[in-house]
Amino acid sequence: MTYKEEFIKFMVDCGVLKFGTFTLKSGRIAPYFINTGNYKTGAQLSRLGSYYAACYEENGLDAETLVGPAYKGIPLAVSTAIALYNDHGKEVNYCFDRKEVKDHGEGGLFVGKTLEDGERVVLIEDVMTSGKALREMFPKLEAAAKTEVVGMIISVDRMEKGLQSELSAVQEVYKEFGVKVYAIVNMEDIIKAIEDGVIEGKEYLPAMRAYRAQYGVNA
Repeated sequence: MTYKEEFIKFMVDCGVLKFGTFTLKSGRIAPYFINTGNYKTGAQLSRLGSYYAACYEENGLDAETLVGPAYKGIPLAVSTAIALYNDHGKEVNYCFDRKEVKDHGEGGLFVGKTLEDGERVVLIEDVMTSGKALREMFPKLEAAAKTEVVGMIISVDRMEKGLQSELSAVQEVYKEFGVKVYAIVNMEDIIKAIEDGVIEGKEYLPAMRAYRAQYGVNA
């Protein structure tokens, strides 16, 4: 299996990717649901970091620091930094933001690597629904230093248009900020994995295809 196929099976095995009938926050009725909160063991986090690192390498990203938006991005950035070193021999810094600026001790908004002007950073996040995390992170990065955001990695690109736009969240972020978002897998990968028997769920294929036809966007 490719690392993308392995990752899709990994999500199913962890109970992160499920198929059925789900009412999303948007009000849409979806035939699948992704709950990254179901990652909960050290072994899972270690493998998750390896998949993020593989995506980083596949897309030729070159950053000095990985930034994990609080809170879900924190363990992801840490595990990816570890995997880049263990799997690929690359030592990369990491940092994450505080929800509130620390006004005592060393102070500051970020924990970990102190960001500097001209520093190349890659954001590490779980999934992107609206791009809210990136929109909240940009002012924090700009307040810390004049960094260069060379990309963002997420686990799954839903390839789904927004409620107020014909663009997906990934496309909107690129249009607004010029930041390329790289996903380990997207919905077309998941559908193909079902078709090829990598994971079970062929009974859900008609609903998956219909949902893509109604709400989906091209990559």
